[in-house]
Amino acid sequence: MNGETNDWFGPDTATFGDRVAGAREAAGMTQAQLARRLGVKKTTVAGWEEDLSEPRANKLSMMAGLLNVSIKWLLTGEGEGMAAPADAGSSDQDLLGVATELRAIRGEMRALTERAARLEKRLRGMVGQDG
Repeated sequence: MNGETNDWFGPDTATFGDRVAGAREAAGMTQAQLARRLGVKKTTVAGWEEDLSEPRANKLSMMAGLLNVSIKWLLTGEGEGMAAPADAGSSDQDLLGVATELRAIRGEMRALTERAARLEKRLRGMVGQDG
C-alpha cells in the first residue's frame, strides 16, 4: 500500500475500473471471489471494472476494506492506494501512454454509441411518421 498518488493509478491515467481491477488482482482475488464477498453478481464487478457502472456507497466502502485501499483512492486515484506494479520498469511512460489512449478511445466509443442511439431513435420516429 502506498500513501502517495502515483502516475500508474492516478486520476489522469487510470479510471475507477482500472483501480478496482488492479487492487483486486493485487489482493489475489478473481472477479467472482470479490463479487461473492460483496454479495453481488460477477457481472456487476465486471461492469465496475469496465467503467460501465459504479457501486453504491455501501458496496464501495466494503470493497475498499476488502482490497485494503481507501475509498478516495478508488474514486480519484489519490490517497491510500496501491503502488505501481512491481514489474513496471523503464517502459512505464509507454504503458501510461497506451493506458491514456485507451481511456480516450473508450470515451469516444461511449460518445459514438450515444450518438448512434440518438440517430436510431430519430430514424425510427421518421419511419413511424411515414407509415
